[in-house]
Amino acid sequence: MISIKKNIDHHLSNYDKVQSSFSWDEIAKELNELPDGKGLNIAHEAIDRHAQTHLKDTVALRFIRKDRSFQDLTYGELQKQTSKFANVLQKLGVKKGERVFSFAGRVPELYTTALGTLKYTAVFCPLFSVFGPDPVFQRLSRGDATVLVTTSLLFEKKIKPLLERLPSLRFIILTDASEHFSAQIMSFPKLMEQASAEFSIPETNPEDAALLHFTSGTTGMPKGVLHVHQAVLTHYATGKYVLDFHEGDRYWCTADPGWVTGTSYGIITPLLHGVTSIIDEEEFDAIRWYSILEEHKISIWYTAPTAIRRLMRLEIKPCEEYHLEDLRLILSVGEPLHAEAVIWGQENFGIPILDNWWQTETGGIMIANYPSMTVKPGSMGKPLPGVEIAIAEINDKELKFITEPNIQGHLVLKKGFPSLFRGYLHEEERYNKCFIGEWYLSGDLAKKDADGYFWFIGRADDIIKTSGHMVGPFEVESTLMRHPAVAEAAVIGKPDPIIGELVKAFVVLKSGIESNEEIRMDIMGFARKLMGPAVAPKEIEFVESIPKTRSGKILRRLLKARELGLPEGDISTLEQS
Repeated sequence: MISIKKNIDHHLSNYDKVQSSFSWDEIAKELNELPDGKGLNIAHEAIDRHAQTHLKDTVALRFIRKDRSFQDLTYGELQKQTSKFANVLQKLGVKKGERVFSFAGRVPELYTTALGTLKYTAVFCPLFSVFGPDPVFQRLSRGDATVLVTTSLLFEKKIKPLLERLPSLRFIILTDASEHFSAQIMSFPKLMEQASAEFSIPETNPEDAALLHFTSGTTGMPKGVLHVHQAVLTHYATGKYVLDFHEGDRYWCTADPGWVTGTSYGIITPLLHGVTSIIDEEEFDAIRWYSILEEHKISIWYTAPTAIRRLMRLEIKPCEEYHLEDLRLILSVGEPLHAEAVIWGQENFGIPILDNWWQTETGGIMIANYPSMTVKPGSMGKPLPGVEIAIAEINDKELKFITEPNIQGHLVLKKGFPSLFRGYLHEEERYNKCFIGEWYLSGDLAKKDADGYFWFIGRADDIIKTSGHMVGPFEVESTLMRHPAVAEAAVIGKPDPIIGELVKAFVVLKSGIESNEEIRMDIMGFARKLMGPAVAPKEIEFVESIPKTRSGKILRRLLKARELGLPEGDISTLEQS
């Protein structure tokens, strides 16, 4: 167990006390709803309310360019820019609830688009800038896109060939075009130049649609997950209790805005707390990242297991080579974080890396390791106050709750928290299948220990059934990661006529270690000793890399499909794509 020791008063200093007295109504009182009782709007809470206070001249967003120069936008400037974009949408005749998509890298125009769209009460939907034409078309067509904000290069390469197949797409706004090309293809700078910086946010019902995120399907088309403006309560609560924002903090979320973390925690949540958010235009580069932590005096850093594993493979001692005294919290989300990574953080930064769990469907962090609590390396942590979570068996559409500690079952969440998704776009039946009564079925398996900490087992459809045992891939991967030669590991079940499935591991070795039969047997023996022969891998294959999404999730089903020669399904979010 590890405890964080930093000289700061945490918002959640006593978990049990906060949990027992928590009320979503009280959280709502900490925000400032629209004037004249006009409801709850995410953009108002994130920007406009701060622009009327002493935070007006505080830097809201700092954009670091490739050449390391940077551009700042204060809360006052962001209010004007987002109001301008809202007026652009109004001039174009966009209606409330229509979908506005972005397809760009981490450039200022994307953030203005996101927040201006929310201000206008249209629905914002981000796309990965690395998508090819097919996944872009799938999402634009399924999402009934009305407006697309993108760059000239991406438009020419990936959008232009699709236009005839996208009848609902009325406007394409190019971030870097100086002039309009037509009534449909327009210049972002020119539209903004002609727009007023004054905008009155219309009445916004908390249940009005706000965000649309697409998640990859294991087969077939991606799912469109709808969230409403009331989700802002979860964004705010998690910023307070999990990210532990304090005025004056400098925060860096490395997630791409093309996926839910990059929107919920890369755009919205830091702004709700009036802190400065650092945004780097470039992708992962270890030296650059450590330099940014140092130069911009980052206090809170939210990143992904993929990046952490990459840093762990390098011979860099961050606190010896960089001045990182301001860094007080490191958090991770995506794939569950192995215990070794949590401990590596303690050894190399002086603080453990805090893992947390949530899904696109939950809209915000649901289970977390909190800065004021003792950390159990490898654990998901404890539920967010205000969220009821349980372990259950599912039998014939009925739940049987498991109360004994350390018994694995399905991770289920009770309805009632504000950010739970309100639907899969155009797929009502699929949405309804996610619930049994008042409980949302996450599709994950976990267990809860005697202290109330949750432990991830794996996706229900990833579980390996071998010789009568139910084996969670994450458990095996965590053990393999403890071997000194292993940099990364992923585990699948491979059909076997005798034992049902055998456990097969794909292993990336650390730099300088040669893959041969001797090291294979050594790793296999290591796992057998720690886990027992029934659970340990019976096959190990050495690979150069493991397929992951850009959000850091290992694509085990892709490994299994390739192993068995099956269709690969949706790979549009594959990290290497």
